[in-house]
Amino acid sequence: MLNFKGKAQTSQIKPTLFEGVVVLSYIDHGAAINCTGPAIKFTSKPFSLLVGLLPSLKIKEDKSAGNAPKNAIIMPSLGCGVTAIYKHIALQMPMLYTAKTSTKDGKWNVGVGLGYKF
Repeated sequence: MLNFKGKAQTSQIKPTLFEGVVVLSYIDHGAAINCTGPAIKFTSKPFSLLVGLLPSLKIKEDKSAGNAPKNAIIMPSLGCGVTAIYKHIALQMPMLYTAKTSTKDGKWNVGVGLGYKF
C-alpha cells in the first residue's frame, strides 16, 4: 500500500504465542483457579468481555465426619461464566457445579474472581 508521499507502508505483525486469562476466585466457601477456555469475545479497546467455559481447579477441604471418605482438596472442574477485562486486569463471575453427596443436593455456585490477562 502506498501513502500520499509515494512511500510503501509496512504492516507490523505481532505473533502471539500465548493468550489467555488466569483468575483466582472465591466460590462456595473455597477458592478456585480459573482459566478462560472457548468463549465468545466482545472487544472495544481497551475493554473486552468474554462469555464462555472456564476450566478450573477447585480448592476446598472436604469436611466429612470422623473416618468417612473425603474428596481431594484440589479437584478439576469445568464451569462457565463472564469475564470482563480492562487492559490486563480481569474481573470474573464464574459458575461451577458441585456434585451431589449423600447429605446435599448438587447445585451451581456463583463466585467472584480477580485475575490477569496475558
